[in-house]
Amino acid sequence: MATSNEWTFDGTDGERVARTWGGAADRGDAPEPRYVVLLAHGYGEHIGRYEYVADWLVSRGAIVHGVDHVGHGKSAGERVLVGDYEDVVADLHTLLELARASAPGSAGRADLPVVLIGHSMGGMIGARFAQRYGGELAALVLSGPVLGRWQVVDDLLLLDPIPDTPIEPSTLSRDPAVGEAYVADPLVWHGPFKRPTLEALNAGLALIARSGDLGALPTLWIQGSDDQLVPLVDSRAGIEVIAGSALTEHIFPGARHEVFNETNRDEVLGTVTDFVDGVLGG
Repeated sequence: MATSNEWTFDGTDGERVARTWGGAADRGDAPEPRYVVLLAHGYGEHIGRYEYVADWLVSRGAIVHGVDHVGHGKSAGERVLVGDYEDVVADLHTLLELARASAPGSAGRADLPVVLIGHSMGGMIGARFAQRYGGELAALVLSGPVLGRWQVVDDLLLLDPIPDTPIEPSTLSRDPAVGEAYVADPLVWHGPFKRPTLEALNAGLALIARSGDLGALPTLWIQGSDDQLVPLVDSRAGIEVIAGSALTEHIFPGARHEVFNETNRDEVLGTVTDFVDGVLGG
């Protein structure tokens, strides 16, 4: 497994817990770093669930940085309470600035190209990051992104109180072990959505929709055809609004929401690294 370091920084309204994989002096069999990856995780989870993804990327030439968003994982804040996703995007940008300058194993890597990979809610965050800071990115990867609309948000906002309806673990992956680990993970939020977060999600989606396309930024959209948590039709509608001139899409037949945890995850990650290599000329 890739070497990882956990560290903290001051976010917009409290401490954020970040993690860096790779870039250490003793890299074992990993190649010399060629690029930096920013990972943005999804709603209710945390960056620690991306160990396999990070290990795959490090073994193919990346230094990987990720952060637990506000109210998620080990970071400060009321659990899963997000008041404004612009602040979450700002935290991710701060992560990049600090990581490239001083995070363990990252000193002297300021010249490496940056690839942002966002999953689910992290895809929404990644898309907005690209709108704000696209000039700092070499490529963008959106996995099952919350874009356009998220029907569950519209439905829940009509209810008072918001029901405590946990995610059905079988919708995550065809691998039952993924759902079992998710249910047992104490850093995963298993309670109800919070109204301010739902309102912030809708506001974030609306802002992205009116903020222009991604221009010439190379963008890969991946999703499972059997994604029941973030319906393919909703993601496609959002992608069509922001797609620039360099969009590639890959829909994996039968895959569910967490394509990075699917039974064919190596195929999925191979698609990602092939795309990145194509962009970077590696």
